[in-house]
Amino acid sequence: MFTGIVTDVGRVRHVEKRGDTHIVISTAFDLTHVDMGASIACSGVCMTVVDKGTGKDSWFAVTASGETLSKTTIGSWKTGDPVNLERPMRVGDEFGGHIVSGHVDGVAEIKSVLPEGESTRIVFEVPVALARYIAPKGSVALDGVSLTVNEVEGNRFGVNIIPHTFKVTTFGKARPGTRVNLEVDLLARYVARIVGK
Repeated sequence: MFTGIVTDVGRVRHVEKRGDTHIVISTAFDLTHVDMGASIACSGVCMTVVDKGTGKDSWFAVTASGETLSKTTIGSWKTGDPVNLERPMRVGDEFGGHIVSGHVDGVAEIKSVLPEGESTRIVFEVPVALARYIAPKGSVALDGVSLTVNEVEGNRFGVNIIPHTFKVTTFGKARPGTRVNLEVDLLARYVARIVGK
């Protein structure tokens, strides 16, 4: 379980497609305390550490299955791409964002990026089937970042990103046409299932 508070921006170091897709990511995390099989959210996708290297140039490796590739942006990752990273929360940690499972629902596309005061207003378009889970003042995780929805119009919605978040996540490089991983609010998903809509 995660909170959507990114604590490092890593870089894709290597991608190899052989059956599944194998990815190596450089990170500033101290991996001496990360066990094999541990989870790390990689731009919002909960991934399992299958190998690692510690020291000055720390890295970890993950494997993405076909299902993961079909629901996320991972299939388009290439060497040098930045990746928002978050370690799972522990009992007693500060809960700064919202409940994020790391189970991505689909991909959203940035339609516009505009300054608004000191912040940046970004409008996203999502698949029609996911739009019903997004509500004004509700939460979403976009590339693993916990954000509050400002407004919703059809299958588009807007968020404001404050300067700090813009600086410490991959959103500093956001451009129209950029695709991001979307996880809708966990509660919205279950409420929709219960009421049958």
